Amino acid sequence: MATLVIAEHDNASLKGATLNTVAAALKIGGAVDVLVAGQDAAAAAQAAAAIPGVGKVLHADAPCFAHGLAEAVAAQVLALIPAAGSAYTHVIFAATASGKNIAPRVAARLDVAQISDITKVVSADTFERPIYAGNAIATVQSADAVKVITVRSTGFDPVAGEGGSAAIEVIAPVADAGKSSFVGSEIARNDRPELTAAKIIVSGGRALGSVEKFNEVLTPLADKLGAALGASRAAVDAGYAPNDWQVGQTGKIVAPQLYVACGISGAIQHLAGMKDSKVIVAINKDGEAPIFSVADYGLEADLFVAVPALVAAL
Repeated sequence: MATLVIAEHDNASLKGATLNTVAAALKIGGAVDVLVAGQDAAAAAQAAAAIPGVGKVLHADAPCFAHGLAEAVAAQVLALIPAAGSAYTHVIFAATASGKNIAPRVAARLDVAQISDITKVVSADTFERPIYAGNAIATVQSADAVKVITVRSTGFDPVAGEGGSAAIEVIAPVADAGKSSFVGSEIARNDRPELTAAKIIVSGGRALGSVEKFNEVLTPLADKLGAALGASRAAVDAGYAPNDWQVGQTGKIVAPQLYVACGISGAIQHLAGMKDSKVIVAINKDGEAPIFSVADYGLEADLFVAVPALVAAL
């Protein structure tokens, strides 16, 4: 039994979600190999080799992998898993935009069921995953010869990023099928921590009323705490915050050490994205708001008074 982890990286370093995915792979048992498919990605391969518990790093280097296009990476994964007699019994991805793009292609070509968003490994063929916006946990057992899995990073503590000494094996890259090509990207630059990797998140809801108030009230608190900024879907839909700040079932799933919810009522879709946070602080003038049901600390107060007072106290 062996597991193949598909690393996420920027060709220079690994994304944090890869460490959570390796943690899940180690719980499955057996050997754990990591695939690093990129262009000039030797540094990322070296980083993968330093992860404790990894037995081998497979490094495929070609221009078609430069931007992690799903068609190219899926083809490389499939090349490592022949239809019969594959050494890999599990292929696992992080449940990120990239992982969710590649994994279904691999599962479909292998004609197996994909097991999505696992949060716990019960055994090598049995896993837990949330359903109904996290209000129920399904236990899923698979009899497929190769199990294709995506891992919800908040369900597994990341392994250490150093201390290992895995061998790096350079493998032949698959030929570019030419089914897709990278045209360009518009990347928003942000000095704050990336939302899914942040240890502290300050999040705002529709109660803030405008983009100006959102920035005026929450930015000083985030600056004081060294936090990432998040938002509820209602705030994003109202235009108070950019889409990539959205936390929730249809946004980003986060589990920081501290989550500060300001003016967020706590709709079930939002709770599904942040209720695994270690400490939750809620500030809302509505004492009946559902957010208080998951909060470790709740303050029933006007956020326009309470948040500036908190900033001043800090």
